[in-house]
Amino acid sequence: MTRALGIDYGRRRLGLALSDEDGILASPLPTLRRGRLEDDAQALAGLAARSGANRVVVGLPQNMDGSLGGMAREVLAFVDALRRASGLEVTTFDERLTSTEAERVLAEAGLAPRRKKILRDGLAAVLILQGDLDRHRSPPPSH
Repeated sequence: MTRALGIDYGRRRLGLALSDEDGILASPLPTLRRGRLEDDAQALAGLAARSGANRVVVGLPQNMDGSLGGMAREVLAFVDALRRASGLEVTTFDERLTSTEAERVLAEAGLAPRRKKILRDGLAAVLILQGDLDRHRSPPPSH
């Protein structure tokens, strides 16, 4: 397995997470404040290169019926820009319930509302990346 970068796409901020070198555990990174699409793609390509990530996973906000709405189309345009800027494998991960799960985890942590807002995007990126890592992990060999 290899190191991967996870992204929770938002119109104002990008939540970021990075896996360990073995592709087992996702950890949050500081969020990136959004700018122009091309600038964001270049910044993330640089981050991936500096961190040794050779693939990127972006959360795709599908509707509950699996269809794609306006935000999903924005994400797909972002994915294309990131592929062009980085030359890396960029895939999507169904993030339908990750925001809800992030909110639940933060509510259970008993954090102040301001602190929750700061942590939400990074936690969503961790959930997206961890879901992708778990999906691709080989099952342990049976004895």
